[in-house]
Amino acid sequence: MKFIKPLGKLLLATFLFFSLCLQQVYPQSLESRIDSLLQATFTPKGPGAVFLVAKDGKVIYQKAFGMANLELEVPMTPNNVFEIGSMTKQFTAVAILMLVEQSKLQLDDEITKFIPDYPTQGKNITLHHLLTHTSGIKSFTSMKSIRDIERQDLTPIELIDFFKNEPMDFEPGQEFKYNNSGYVILGYIIEILSGESYADFIEKNIFQKLEMNSSQYASYSEVIKNRAYGYHQKDEFMNKNFVSLSLPYSSGSLMSTATDMLEWNEAIKNNTLLKPESTAKAFENCTLNNGENINYGYGWHISNLNESPSYEHGGSIFGFKSMGVYLPEEDIYVIGLSNCDCNSPTVLTRDIAKLTLQNY
Repeated sequence: MKFIKPLGKLLLATFLFFSLCLQQVYPQSLESRIDSLLQATFTPKGPGAVFLVAKDGKVIYQKAFGMANLELEVPMTPNNVFEIGSMTKQFTAVAILMLVEQSKLQLDDEITKFIPDYPTQGKNITLHHLLTHTSGIKSFTSMKSIRDIERQDLTPIELIDFFKNEPMDFEPGQEFKYNNSGYVILGYIIEILSGESYADFIEKNIFQKLEMNSSQYASYSEVIKNRAYGYHQKDEFMNKNFVSLSLPYSSGSLMSTATDMLEWNEAIKNNTLLKPESTAKAFENCTLNNGENINYGYGWHISNLNESPSYEHGGSIFGFKSMGVYLPEEDIYVIGLSNCDCNSPTVLTRDIAKLTLQNY
């Protein structure tokens, strides 16, 4: 029965063909589902975004949508540079932990150790309180009088002077209340102990070390290659409002790309900058005085996504919004960067992480 051999070969070839097709369809289906989510939000002629998904440190999805510059009709590319807003807090927190490892400070140090004349109103306010948003210090971004200084270039101590005499919101450690003032004070302490500006410290000790070559402290005057321009939307799109970058400072003035932010996540995961025990502190779910968890560590929210542990943080600054989600057990990282504060990537980034989780 000579036909058996050709039939066997045909069956084998058919099996191999369908196996190959299944391998190819699997990631394509995830890609198409992510595409559908993002194309529903980011139109080709409006402000855009860049989204990146990585599994085990390898990029499995990276695309750009919309425009990087509306006036010049420049399309967004995966290499565009965005202001990342409060994701800056991750870098500030890690810088503080680096100084802890250098024995230059301790997390339970009171802030008056570094700023002796800071009016603590009789309270014991520690660096731990600043890192976890539990200090009770008034957040300067919630003060109506911020309008009086928003365009002024202030030194860090001038910015601290702006809010330091405000009444405390609560006793240190009593509540969690998101607070930009605390991270401004941390940035100034980094400057005091390092003898260099916050921007220089982050550049030398983080960006250069990790070869995050497209990341920097933001600047309006400097020509920045691949910069995405920021927008607001009212009845129509508008160029973003001007605010001095000395105000967000160490709480929100860094710029980066999706690719560089993956490098950052990999460095944290692999303990490139910190010892494992120091990294663990950043992701410890801290507690209030009464023992209640606050679901925040040092610069990251501690959350869950489909019952998987998740480390997350977003950023919002005039004209830009950002969001990063890392699932440590599955080693999945998703970052979304948008150049209009009308299009928050927060829900999209979490939804993309859920889709990816379902596929791996």
